[in-house]
Amino acid sequence: MATKLLMPKATAVWLVDNTALTFEQIGALCNLHTLEVKSIADGDSAQGIKGLDPIQTGQLSRDQIKESEADPDKKLVLLEPKVVVPELKKKGPRYTPVSRRQDRPNAILWLVRSHPELRDSQIIRLVGTTKTTISAIRDRTHWNSANLQPLDPVTLGICSQIDLDFEVAKAAKYLPQVEEGAAEDGLLPASETQIVEPEVELQKDEELDAESVFKNFGAMGEGSESTDS
Repeated sequence: MATKLLMPKATAVWLVDNTALTFEQIGALCNLHTLEVKSIADGDSAQGIKGLDPIQTGQLSRDQIKESEADPDKKLVLLEPKVVVPELKKKGPRYTPVSRRQDRPNAILWLVRSHPELRDSQIIRLVGTTKTTISAIRDRTHWNSANLQPLDPVTLGICSQIDLDFEVAKAAKYLPQVEEGAAEDGLLPASETQIVEPEVELQKDEELDAESVFKNFGAMGEGSESTDS
């Protein structure tokens, strides 16, 4: 694996400011044109870029820089890294074993029914199919629709439970949120259903005064005297 210089322009700024290397030597190391290195030295280019010390990053040694300063024809060579970082492989289409490919339509049917929130792109990542196949299974126009049975792709070994949970959680973010305080079962709150006593009767009772009360008592007394006689 070829070793690449970290942040070439920032390294060139540091070498221009801190060494006596020629523009050609710096340009060859940093993959820059000699005139571009000269513009950095003149302050016309790379303004605001903070220099990066290649000695601290372990890409050059101090002795190597001193030797190149003494010999303008000597080229700087990057040191081998002490720690090799493996290159990340780009994820391609999910590979499905030949023995499991016949179960792929069943897995798609299970995903469509059990997790309708999943998008076609997510199903493609999970089982390695095509959008045309997903649409045919959804519309029941697949050539083998009559014989398809929904089967869990995790159980079939087509995808892992971690990948499935990740896609389901990702799809859940796009679902419409239920407003807080909304009644889940559609029932009205108690404040709207309780019976309120009419206020008319209360107002009539409040209008009774002391005089009318005593009149009633007087009428009752006269009635009792006439009965005794």
